[in-house]
Amino acid sequence: MSCPRYRFVFSWLVMLTLGLAPLGNAHSADNPANPLITDRGLFRPLILITPSLDNADYRRIREQLQDQRGEFERRQMVLYSIEAGNGHRAGHPMTPYETQAVLEAMNVAPDGPLTVILVGMDGGKKMQLEGFVPPRQVFDIIDKMPIRQ
Repeated sequence: MSCPRYRFVFSWLVMLTLGLAPLGNAHSADNPANPLITDRGLFRPLILITPSLDNADYRRIREQLQDQRGEFERRQMVLYSIEAGNGHRAGHPMTPYETQAVLEAMNVAPDGPLTVILVGMDGGKKMQLEGFVPPRQVFDIIDKMPIRQ
């Protein structure tokens, strides 16, 4: 007689566990410390993550972005940089909590290779590449997005 009750409880626990499983990923993306949340619908974040300021490819990307500032702004972009674990958004320092939240949301380690990530206005990752990425390549990806058509 008690067997159906155990089956019901077991089934309920399995459904509850499976239903809550996706919250692990949502938590890191929706961490209140994550400044990317406030950019949704307003900007396209471009995130540069480098373990060292001495990285030649990182310096080259930064220089080219500065030279093409107008193109960058016309596409409603905002630059995030995480240099040796220290984060900046649009040139302003982020707190360690904000920096960590961005790294967790993008699932990237601060001590890995130079990583370039483009996030869309919807908050979704549109591109993630390692090494030097010319700004023109990023702009072309944005220009092909349906919202830009």
